[in-house]
Amino acid sequence: MEQCLYSAQAASRGLTVETWVVDNASTDGSYRYLRERFPGVRFIQNEENVGFSRANNQAIRLSAGRYVLLLNPDTLVAEDTLIESVRFLDAHPQAGACGVRMLNPDGSFAPESRRGLPTPFTSFCKMSGLGSLFPNSRTFGRYYMRYLDVEKPNPIEVISGAFFMVRRSALDAVGLLDEDFFMYGEDIDLSYRLLEGGWQNWYLPHPILHYKGESTVKSSFRYVHVFYNAMLIFFNKHYRRRYRLLGLLIRIAVYVRAMMDFFLRAWYRLRVELHCPPQERPVEYMQYDIDQTSVSHILSALQAQPHGRRRILELRSSKAGVCIRPGEVVSLCSGTNA
Repeated sequence: MEQCLYSAQAASRGLTVETWVVDNASTDGSYRYLRERFPGVRFIQNEENVGFSRANNQAIRLSAGRYVLLLNPDTLVAEDTLIESVRFLDAHPQAGACGVRMLNPDGSFAPESRRGLPTPFTSFCKMSGLGSLFPNSRTFGRYYMRYLDVEKPNPIEVISGAFFMVRRSALDAVGLLDEDFFMYGEDIDLSYRLLEGGWQNWYLPHPILHYKGESTVKSSFRYVHVFYNAMLIFFNKHYRRRYRLLGLLIRIAVYVRAMMDFFLRAWYRLRVELHCPPQERPVEYMQYDIDQTSVSHILSALQAQPHGRRRILELRSSKAGVCIRPGEVVSLCSGTNA
């Protein structure tokens, strides 16, 4: 979170911004830690975890900007990404919101940077594997829209909640995040409502790094329940009346996929407990001092790696006294997990 805020500050130069952090009842001391280091940031401290949608709505209601950016804490923003996003929305009044080019920790393109709406057919293609077999097909590969040029702005249907810049007037017209979604699905729902309201959603090729999941514990069984329950909430809200005959099949498919994920996670955890986890190749890291190197330079170097075996980003910060890798933060002083 600290590095996310530093990168957002650097990317905000030339813009008038206010930054809000909502603490959903964290127990690791991060609230006090961050308040001491970011006196210009406005904080909301909740006594319980109220979920992603409700927490973001708390800050949105108190904010005053003509654009609102939802930003995950497990991200790093390149120095020109915010200003280029604002320029695009200024120049395209029908654009209700935009997302950006999200990179994985090895610099590869994250396909969820641009998605199609999960209609029953699009969802079937993804869950059945047709989307993977024909990734560039506009019919079967619509979920990840791989047929679009990643280097160019393109209209899309679903913007990721990891970086979701939305026009205030569009939010006023279609409403805030639906608080029925505790976590996951709220970005799909808002994207859908923007399109239904006559607005456009856009993908822009300006980069951020997304550690993708460091803000959640994806190995937990609770994740499976929350994620697939969100998919059912979305279907029941938007497609149930239109696809009444398919409703039961959709629910069965979601439950089957959830059970598959549940047992795969259980099997993996059992193997770990028995000290026989799946064999994984040794990880190689690309090391950078985040205090001395711009995020744009780091992301460019990550992207420039040849295809095949790629190195993973490792950030070092003498200012914070930590080394940051996907899945862990290590103290530079003691060499132990911080």
